[in-house]
Amino acid sequence: MTTENTPDLTAFVKTYDVRGLVGTQLTDEVVEAFGAAFADEVGAAGSELVVGHDMRDSSPAFAAAFSRGAQARGADVVALGLCSTDESYFASGSLDAPAAMFTASHNPATYNGIKMSRAGAQGISLDTGLSSIRDRAARYLADGIDSVDEVGSLREHDALPGYVAHLRGLVDLTGVRPLKVVVDAGNGMGGLTVPAVLGDAAGLPGLPLEIVPLYFELDGTFPNHEANPLEPANLVDLQAAVVAHGADLGLAFDGDADRCFVVDERGDAVTPSAVAAIVAVREIARVRAAEPDASISVIHNLITSRAVPEAIVASGAVPVRTRVGHSLIKDEMRTTGAIFGGEHSAHYYFRDFWGADNGMLAAMHVLAELGHQDEPLSTLTDRYTPYTASGEINSTVTDVPAAYTRVVEAFTGRGDFDELDGLTVSGSSADGAFWWFNVRPSNTEPLLRLNAEAATRSGMESVRDEVLALIRQS
Repeated sequence: MTTENTPDLTAFVKTYDVRGLVGTQLTDEVVEAFGAAFADEVGAAGSELVVGHDMRDSSPAFAAAFSRGAQARGADVVALGLCSTDESYFASGSLDAPAAMFTASHNPATYNGIKMSRAGAQGISLDTGLSSIRDRAARYLADGIDSVDEVGSLREHDALPGYVAHLRGLVDLTGVRPLKVVVDAGNGMGGLTVPAVLGDAAGLPGLPLEIVPLYFELDGTFPNHEANPLEPANLVDLQAAVVAHGADLGLAFDGDADRCFVVDERGDAVTPSAVAAIVAVREIARVRAAEPDASISVIHNLITSRAVPEAIVASGAVPVRTRVGHSLIKDEMRTTGAIFGGEHSAHYYFRDFWGADNGMLAAMHVLAELGHQDEPLSTLTDRYTPYTASGEINSTVTDVPAAYTRVVEAFTGRGDFDELDGLTVSGSSADGAFWWFNVRPSNTEPLLRLNAEAATRSGMESVRDEVLALIRQS
């Protein structure tokens, strides 16, 4: 039960993390209660618990408040300080300790949030513990946090050197041809991790990469553009810089640097599905070389291009199709033993990174693939982009079930139905060319999300426009 002084935590505890407005939803008191509740949920009393934060103005104080709550419940806090989200996953995996990362990822500066993991970078969602954390935190807010007899300690830990060494050990870039790379960090945590991983800031030898930095200054107010490369407007500066510098490619990271987007030498955005296919093929080849008889599986979510499972099969591995969702795919990585997982949102998951997502590692694979052959990136990625996709189109609707029903009725008998995640319909046009689309309701908003793909542009546009008209019918 909430009171005047106890905020409704359900308003900002999302499916996979906590994400809310600073000062109204997220306060030091609220965050301290989450720290205590998290320590209870993961059984951290008497053991270590990792806490890291991004460069947002509110993040250091929130990390400190969370640590106080966790220590009150007996957890020994390992304070990472400034780090990227995938760096916090590295700490969770390498220390085998639960972790909390303060970031709102690509959201504007008025937001902050908490991404929480069990030991070994294992994701936590509403279905796997986040709802319990939320409810405990509400009780602590209402009744106060009871300190255990032996409160926890706090120590600082710099995870960056180990993180860099681990990534360098997974993808060897020392032998690539010289490449000029423009990197847009969006004033986010890529400004810290890129010079360390792709340069020599962590004390490791330099690589044959000329890095042209854009917005590397850590600034949680995002003075240049939002750190959300999924929005085309936020790629404009990178695209222009790639062309102006005659670079081989461009990389754009989101605010907490766990997602990476790629731009080719012409300044054109490379689809995350093409990146997923490139990385999948490389990872399959690497594992196959070490384990010739191994059964290899690779995860892709259901809105990635059809080219992704085709590339997986052509490389001799088994594609595993999943629903969309961060913690869900982490769970699937563990359940299936998949060596890699790719989402069209530019989250890339690696078995050798505790099943967690790592945009930097995906970027390194693209650099390695490009740097070991003489073709430009556009030629390389064209091979993995044979079809035409719509991208995700969101429609605000007043009656989501009614709109969903209209789509079902219109396409009944015209294709195969699949309700793994929303509605996916797959069919073919009169000339035999394939098409498919997926319509998914949002978990939190009155939205329907449409993704469509077809063998031809005209086929994609036809199915896209028909479905959109059904969704938006008043």
